[in-house]
Amino acid sequence: MDAVAIVSGEVRELIRREGIDPGRDSAGLRRLVEAAIAAYDERSLTRALPPLADTRQAVKRVLDEVSGFGPLQPYLDDPSIEEIWINDPGQIFIARSGVSELTTTVLSDQEVRDLVERMLKFSGRRVDLASPFVDAMLPDGSRLHAVIPDITRSSYAVNIRKFTVVSTRLDDLVTLGTLSPHAAEFLKASVAAGLNILVSGGTQAGKTTLLNCLLGAVPARERIITCEEVFELRVALRDCVAMQCRQASLEGTGEIPLRRLVKEALRMRPNRLIVGEVRQAESLDLLLALNSGLPGMATVHANSAREAVVKMCTLPLLAGENVSARFIVPTVASSIDLVVQIRLDADGRRRVSEIIGVPGRVEADVIETTEIFARRHDRLSRAEGFPPHPERYEQAGIDIAALLRGGWR
Repeated sequence: MDAVAIVSGEVRELIRREGIDPGRDSAGLRRLVEAAIAAYDERSLTRALPPLADTRQAVKRVLDEVSGFGPLQPYLDDPSIEEIWINDPGQIFIARSGVSELTTTVLSDQEVRDLVERMLKFSGRRVDLASPFVDAMLPDGSRLHAVIPDITRSSYAVNIRKFTVVSTRLDDLVTLGTLSPHAAEFLKASVAAGLNILVSGGTQAGKTTLLNCLLGAVPARERIITCEEVFELRVALRDCVAMQCRQASLEGTGEIPLRRLVKEALRMRPNRLIVGEVRQAESLDLLLALNSGLPGMATVHANSAREAVVKMCTLPLLAGENVSARFIVPTVASSIDLVVQIRLDADGRRRVSEIIGVPGRVEADVIETTEIFARRHDRLSRAEGFPPHPERYEQAGIDIAALLRGGWR
């Protein structure tokens, strides 16, 4: 047992004895740890104890062990790291700027299980044989996903997607090279005009970040209701209610699925309805809400903007046998106005690859789309298409024709 492990054990005993809450009394905990480190350092001079090489570093490690997430805490504290995942205790990976790398950290099976249990304490969620998957939020806003055996082969599989506030406005994405200035101005105008926007892309492409930036363009007077599996969106507007799903209790009751949240949101006087990610039957409820004149935005997994439109035509069919494509296809055509496709390139950079409009016309059960911006020669450039609902832009005081010609300067 090394010196940090010995001091950590002593500090835990002192916490129990003095009744300190590590989550709330961080200053008191630090004083306790510093006193314990100083006392141990003094004892190690006269006894056969492992020495402390660096007392300042030792304080940090003990704090991580007692109130943080142990060996993973340095990765959580590093702002350049955007995701951490554990395949097995000897394989812990991180991602920086979209590029993955294997770390030198090695844990035991018990350490991984203890870490997951500690992470779940904050959210009150659980993972067990009856519920082998769990989505939860960490105190810093990071998202935890864990899977246990025998769903996995032998050990826990853990993903931590960190909440890193890199971009909160569309202008930030322009600076990063994700968007062109012209496309950013067009999206700002479209949000202000109240168009319904679908953000599509692959895993880790940056869909949630882009949606967050689009929300930054919503007029300040509007009321927003967000519905998510786990809280990820951060809305700067004052008039906002955020809701997340809830898993079933041990008795199998009390589950609140995303579909229920979308229905309840309509009773809360929203000016805009935001769904973090559309995966299943909740797509039907979202489409019905958008089709009734309520502006909204959502994200969906898709390989292209066109495929995102097709997916929105198939997901609602999961809602029941009485839902037919004959009803869904024209509903999608009249409900979705813009689709913004974002991708993660091999170099780790995230780029918007296309923005298409959905004019609302259907021919032979195929929804017509028009290309407004497209990436050509590694540049997001203006295409020939125009967005639907020019009257909404006009009501918002925006000359959309001039903006698309380049008069946005």
